[in-house]
Amino acid sequence: MRADGIFLGVDVGSVSTNLVVMETSGKILEKIYLRTEGNPIRSVQKVLSKIAHDFTDEQILGVGVTGSGRQLIGAILGADVVKNEITAHGVAALQADPTVRTVIEIGGQDSKIILINEGVAVDFGMNTVCAAGTGSFLDQQANRLNLSISELGAIALCSKHPVRIAGRCSVFAESDMIHKQQMGHSLEDIVAGLCEALVRNYLNNVGKGKEIWPPVLFQGGVAANAGIKRAFEKEFGFEIIIPQYYDTMGAWGVALLAKEEQAEFKKSSFRGIKLCEDEIEVDSFECPDCPNHCEVVTVLISEHKISGWGDRCGKWQRINTKATG
Repeated sequence: MRADGIFLGVDVGSVSTNLVVMETSGKILEKIYLRTEGNPIRSVQKVLSKIAHDFTDEQILGVGVTGSGRQLIGAILGADVVKNEITAHGVAALQADPTVRTVIEIGGQDSKIILINEGVAVDFGMNTVCAAGTGSFLDQQANRLNLSISELGAIALCSKHPVRIAGRCSVFAESDMIHKQQMGHSLEDIVAGLCEALVRNYLNNVGKGKEIWPPVLFQGGVAANAGIKRAFEKEFGFEIIIPQYYDTMGAWGVALLAKEEQAEFKKSSFRGIKLCEDEIEVDSFECPDCPNHCEVVTVLISEHKISGWGDRCGKWQRINTKATG
C-alpha cells in the first residue's frame, strides 16, 4: 500500500490489541484488531506481521503506544510516544468531532469518561474494578444465553418492556437475569434490561457526579452494541454519536500524538517491522545490589537486553534502548 510517510498507533489492552496505520493527513489507511489472549507481545507481533508486506520501515515516521500494556510494548517497539488511554482517546475524539463535550469509552475490562470544554479535557473518570460496566460482562452473558455478542444489540432493539436488572454487581446481575427468565420474561426484554443495567452501572460509577453535555461520542468495542447505544440515549434524552473508528480510537489518538510530537524526536526510534519475527523474552529478578532489593523487569530481543524498569536507582533503566541490528 503506497504512502510517502505513515505513523503507527498501537493500543495494547487486556482483551484486545489494536493497530492503526495513519497517513500524515491523519487519515487511517488500515486498522487491525486482535484478541490479546493474555500475551501482549505475541499479539503485537501478529499485528505487525499483517502490515509487513504493505509497508516498509522507511515509510514509518513515528510510532505511538497506549493501553494497559503500553510500558512493556513501548519498550519493545522503541516507541516515540507512550501515552495513557485518557489522553489518546481524548485526542482521537477531538479529531473525529472538534465540538465534542463528552467521551464515553467502554472496553473489554475497563470503562472511561472524558469531559471536554473548548477542546481541552477538564475532567475524567475510570472504572477498573467492577466488570458489570464493561464489555467482558456482556460477553459472559451472551455466552450464557447462547448468543453471539453481535446478536445482543439487535435483540435488545426488539424489546417493548425492558425488565429492570440489578446492575451494580456482575454476580447479582446474572442472578437477577436468571430469575427473570424463570419468571417468564421474554429474551428481548431481558437483554434490553441487561443493556440498561450496564448503562446505569456506568453512570453511577464512572460518571458519578459529572455533568454530561452533548455532543457525546461513544467509543470502544461496546459502541457496536445498538442496545447499549439506545440505553444511553434513553438515559440522556438525546442522540449520541458513534465515530467511524470507534473501535480503534485509542490507537488512532496515539498515532496522532506521535505525528504531533514528530518535531521533537526528528527520527523515529522504532525498531522495525522485523520485530514480528524476532525472539522476544521478558525476564524478571530481584536486584541484589542494595538493600532495596528492587524487582526488576528486563526485555530481551534476540537475547540482547534493550530495556528495563522497576528499579529505584535507574541502573536497569539505562540499558540501551536504541534499535538493534
